[in-house]
Amino acid sequence: MGLVLSVIGMIWISFVFLQGAKISEEIVLKSTNSYDVELNLEGKGIGYYKVFMPEFVGNQVFVQILDNNLNVIAEEGIQTKMSVGYFNFEKSGVYTIKITNPTENQINLKIELGDASSDAMISPGVMIFVGAVMIIVSSYMKLKNYRIEQPDKNIL
Repeated sequence: MGLVLSVIGMIWISFVFLQGAKISEEIVLKSTNSYDVELNLEGKGIGYYKVFMPEFVGNQVFVQILDNNLNVIAEEGIQTKMSVGYFNFEKSGVYTIKITNPTENQINLKIELGDASSDAMISPGVMIFVGAVMIIVSSYMKLKNYRIEQPDKNIL
């Protein structure tokens, strides 16, 4: 029963995550240029961005998340092949990810900006937790009375 609850919860969470608002683009960012991707986020919640460099050779990009008024909400320098970051948004509006290439090389990028839909994941998260606790308790009950027989000592 615990395994079934956990699996249903995992499927539910992945479905919620896939249904959230998101946008993704593939670009080639030339030396010292910037690129913006915008997404309209509703309400209040947690947003995420994912930056992937398929041909990573040690390049660095600089990422900023901007709100409606172009105020910086989050910023990060990325020097890895893939990076995922999160940010809080307090009100509905257009949020922008601005990616800048400070290096002298052009960089291929895959960018994704979206809403993590964290409020909708509470119910399936509780379901996964309950399933995991059920699995642990049932395993403990089975192992509690398990005894290993030891051979008699030095039978001659």
